[in-house]
Amino acid sequence: GDLMKKIYDSTVIIQGYKKETLASTGTGFVYKTDNNYGYLLTNQHVVDDVEEITVVLTNDKEVKAEVLGGDDYLDLAVLKIDKSDVLQVANIGTSENVKIGDSIFTVGSPMGYDYRGSVTAGILSGKDRMVSVSVSSSSNDWIMRVLQIDASINPGNSGGPLLNVNGEVIGVCSLKLVDNQIEGMGFAIPIEYAMSHVDSLEKGEKIEWPVLGINMLNTTDTAMLYRYGILVDSDIKQGVVVVEPVEGSGADKAGLKKGDVIVKINNKKVKDIAYLRYELYQHQAGDKIQITYIRDGKEKTVEVSLQKSDE
Repeated sequence: GDLMKKIYDSTVIIQGYKKETLASTGTGFVYKTDNNYGYLLTNQHVVDDVEEITVVLTNDKEVKAEVLGGDDYLDLAVLKIDKSDVLQVANIGTSENVKIGDSIFTVGSPMGYDYRGSVTAGILSGKDRMVSVSVSSSSNDWIMRVLQIDASINPGNSGGPLLNVNGEVIGVCSLKLVDNQIEGMGFAIPIEYAMSHVDSLEKGEKIEWPVLGINMLNTTDTAMLYRYGILVDSDIKQGVVVVEPVEGSGADKAGLKKGDVIVKINNKKVKDIAYLRYELYQHQAGDKIQITYIRDGKEKTVEVSLQKSDE
């Protein structure tokens, strides 16, 4: 109906090719235009590792797209196409005032080209869900705060818009956050979080995540800790163990040592490395944060200055 008129034509299929073979498909949407280009948001994992990208518009026209920037941790990427090919620009809303139980919709190409423009409907099942995602390796090394929906999301929906009843975009669907054993649960990155990073992505800048400057392991990685000669008190069930501070880093200057167990950042619990990154990445390089750690059975707090990832 009218709801879909507001968004439908701003949605595109994204096709990634490798050696002229289709290697990935996903969905994207136009979130803005300037004098020359239309800018699209999609998931980073849709455009990762491909050589050429084309975009199929709702009028079936296929056009070339260029990746401007992307980030694995955000699982977001920005692409550009010629402005003359843009059929519609999506209205960006806010996820803040959507309530659990509200109706939501997605538009995407769940199984690629043949099912393009599929609309699914559902409700918002949860907000502020903390979901672990694996980024670099097989381990769940990152946590995202996401919206949970019961609308079905399939691989090709990845990167597509999540909409409220007014047809405004309130999230970016991400398939990476789905466990194969789960039915009827989808997740979306809140649109505010995505929009707060698009400027950097458009410019192709690397997102500067702040670092503490430590090599670390989870308290549960007992075999690895043993290899480094670190024994963690059996009472300590959660936290991040300092394997060693990087020389000259903020953690080093603050006096953190091998074997310290970090349990809180700014008084927020740090269960493991994923949670530590989540709390850390709410800050910028240059910020000072309070780190609470356990050493020799005693809890201490120290202030640490965060640095850029390449310092």
